[in-house]
Parts: sequence; C-alpha cells; structure tokens
Amino acid sequence: MGLGPGGGGGAGAGAVRGEHTHVDAAPPRPRPAVQRASVRGQILDALRTALVGGELTPGEVYSAPVLGERFGVSATPVREAMQQLALEGAVEVVPNRGFRVVVRGARELAELAEVRALIEVPVMVRLARTVPAERWAQLRPLAEATVRAAGSGCRATYAESDRAFHRAVLGLCGNEQLVGVAEELHRRSQWPLVGGGGPAARGRAALVADAAEHMALLEALGAGDLDVVQALVREHFAGADSLRH
Repeated sequence: MGLGPGGGGGAGAGAVRGEHTHVDAAPPRPRPAVQRASVRGQILDALRTALVGGELTPGEVYSAPVLGERFGVSATPVREAMQQLALEGAVEVVPNRGFRVVVRGARELAELAEVRALIEVPVMVRLARTVPAERWAQLRPLAEATVRAAGSGCRATYAESDRAFHRAVLGLCGNEQLVGVAEELHRRSQWPLVGGGGPAARGRAALVADAAEHMALLEALGAGDLDVVQALVREHFAGADSLRH
C-alpha cells in the first residue's frame, strides 16, 4: 500500500497519513472568478445606464478598448458586457470595429407597448382581485421612489426605479418567468430612439407625470377597482409610448 521499509500501522503511520491528507487539501480559490464577474456586471450596468441616458447614440459604433479606457478597465469585461447587450438586442456586432447601438423607430416602441399591455393588464387585474390592500400598501415606498427619481430629472435613475416598481407589482403573481419576460420588454422600451427620441428626450415634467401614474395605479390596486386598474395600465403604456415619439 506504498508504506516505507519496516513500517506497518501504528501512530507514526497515522500521523504521516494525516499530514499527507492535510497537505493535499487545496484551498478553494473563487476570488478571481468572482472579481471578474463583478467587474463585468458593473460595466454592464454602466453601459445600460449610458444607453438609457442617451450617452450611447443609436447608429454609432463603439469599440471595447475605447470604452475600456473610459471606464478605467481592460477591453475584456467591456467586450463581454457588450456581447450581453447584443444578446438583448441593444447593440449589434460590427466585425473588427466594435459594437453599433441599434437604430430603433417609433413603430418598434409602439409594438413593445402593445405587448407589455397584453401581458401586464390581465395580470394586474387578477392581482387587484386577490391581493389584500395591506400588501399593496407595502409597495408604496417603491412608487414614492419613482416620484423622487422623476423629480431629480435623471433619466437613468428614473428608468431603474420604474422597472423596480413594475417588477415588484408583477412579482406578486408568483410567476418568475412572466416577471422576467415583462422586465426584458420594459428594459427594451427604455432604449433611445433614432433622432434623439425615447427616454433620453423626456423632460422632468414628463417623468413626474409618469411617476404620478404609479401612485394612482397603486391606489386603484389597493381599492380593487378593476376598471380603473385596466384603464390606468393601458394609459400608462400609451402615454409612455407617446412621450418617446
């Protein structure tokens, strides 16, 4: 069994085996992978913010090395983040050059608003029937956060708080797949339009009006007013669509 000369068992052999086992136990090394994923995630968040804020112009090509210099990182995490945005449809790969921000028109935005309404209206109506008023009251801080974000005039901050509110409302249905699909559609609807349209073109007054609809919707949901809930959700999507034209 690989023992040395003269050696059977005994305490000495046990000690040797114990030491050998201790030496062979390699410590886990997760930190590099975690750090890399963290950097990639931070860059992805920064690029999404720049996209919603209009800092990345539709039709323009951006290279990973140049963006890496802007964020103070290597080109690798930028390229990985851009590839994720390409999967989401926000950018497209331009061989040997970088990534082009996708050019989108008003028709695509209107189609997104229609699909969102088809998903969210029936879900919210069902939730208005079944969720107690005190549960809706717990979501009030999220609605108030959208009002504060709108008042700041920061479009990227508002976009994030807007998604958080809708995600929390839909999350009460308990269907994670539906929430994921709805949030992806919501994120796509926040991208800028060609010619400066989209969220980047929305002024503070428009954002404040949009946020006020969240408060009204929450009150209607808490009251179980199905007709008002349905009308508010449809108007919310239609209004957001018209503000981006």
